[in-house]
Amino acid sequence: MAEGNKHTEVSQQEKEEDESIKMPPIPPISHGPSFGVGLVGPAQKKIWPEVVGLTSEDAERKIREEMPSAQFQVVPHDSFVTMDFNSRRIRLYVDSTSKISKPPRIG
Repeated sequence: MAEGNKHTEVSQQEKEEDESIKMPPIPPISHGPSFGVGLVGPAQKKIWPEVVGLTSEDAERKIREEMPSAQFQVVPHDSFVTMDFNSRRIRLYVDSTSKISKPPRIG
């Protein structure tokens, strides 16, 4: 039993060595502007709630005015999609009448 305790006991010297090793604080992650996307910087629009209820063609036309380099995907509103982020992609979720059912967003 005494032999098992030797492995779990930490000597005073080991404790002092651990306390003397201080890691520098990690700075917060900052995300820069998205390059190659329509507008760049804080003025860039990321969501278009005003196109809900429009057809996918009308919604695409309206969004393309503000973000010409956008790549559109028209998908049924209940579809499974990948979770990867693409700063040029805008998914247009449509209902059974091909109208936009939820606000399109970048991603």
